[in-house]
Amino acid sequence: MAKSLPKFCEGFTIPSKEFEPVYLETYRSGRIWEKVERAQEMLRDCCICPRRCHANRWENKLGTCAVGRYAEISSYGPHLGEEDCLRGWRGSGTIFFARCNLLCVFCQNFSISHTAVEREKATPEKLARIMLYLQSIGCHNINFVTPSHVVPQIVEALPIAIEGGLRIPLVYNTSAYDSLEALELMDGLVDIYMPDFKFWDEQKSKRYLRVPNYPEVARQAIKEMHRQVGFLTFDENGVALRGVLIRHLVMPNCLDDTREILRWLATELGQDTYVNIMEQYYPAGLVNRERYPEINRRITDEEYRRAIAFAREFGLWRLDYRWRRVLIWW
Repeated sequence: MAKSLPKFCEGFTIPSKEFEPVYLETYRSGRIWEKVERAQEMLRDCCICPRRCHANRWENKLGTCAVGRYAEISSYGPHLGEEDCLRGWRGSGTIFFARCNLLCVFCQNFSISHTAVEREKATPEKLARIMLYLQSIGCHNINFVTPSHVVPQIVEALPIAIEGGLRIPLVYNTSAYDSLEALELMDGLVDIYMPDFKFWDEQKSKRYLRVPNYPEVARQAIKEMHRQVGFLTFDENGVALRGVLIRHLVMPNCLDDTREILRWLATELGQDTYVNIMEQYYPAGLVNRERYPEINRRITDEEYRRAIAFAREFGLWRLDYRWRRVLIWW
């Protein structure tokens, strides 16, 4: 039954009966097999992410991400902690991939992304079965978490899942440190892109992410994501179906970055861009008083108020919300 929708849904809804995941047309056209072939080629000389390690991952040679032929999975299941428009009432079907191509010192999933613990390796058939399982238990979408380094493995698994009956949207949940080559592979497969635009400043990117070119890569990647899928749209129940959802984690002493990122989103993508300005940062990973003391605290209410004020200053109005934020916002 349809419910009263938030204002940010107005003008951006599609009746669910009229929606079809974009990957189905790509499959029917036969183009998906070209993507599978290209994905396998990329594994043999890895330039999947902007690090361009050129490792032969097809033969289990390892680059920065330390993942070889098959993706490694940390966990999977319905996730009720995502944005309301993703989790709905039955959860977002998250697949947490182990390891990462970005090495954030404050990583809040440090044990998953940075440690050398051996994880379950997923063949294409195994990954397809996981997708179909998540659909079978009612998840609203398949949410690939930290997928940038395993794009070829996702592409390989998708035709198998489609042939098994997969029919729900795919969410690409990323740090935005993605190559244009990888995003070209995902064009026509992904319905919802969810990049986290972390920093605007190159020096902060070098210090906290260990890659100074992050800001330029993220800008190029997010513009390409928006070109592919446009502004975020919803069904009649407010569940996201297609488009870009930008996340930005507000960091201590980094409001200059927040302001520039929000300005860029409004001017380059448009004021109708859907943005989740997140306040849940806490010291994690390698952050402590001796190392990275300037980010060794949570943000203040005032820092979050200023972040919201920046969004309003630039005309961004489709802001994700949580009830715990209401007093801060208003």
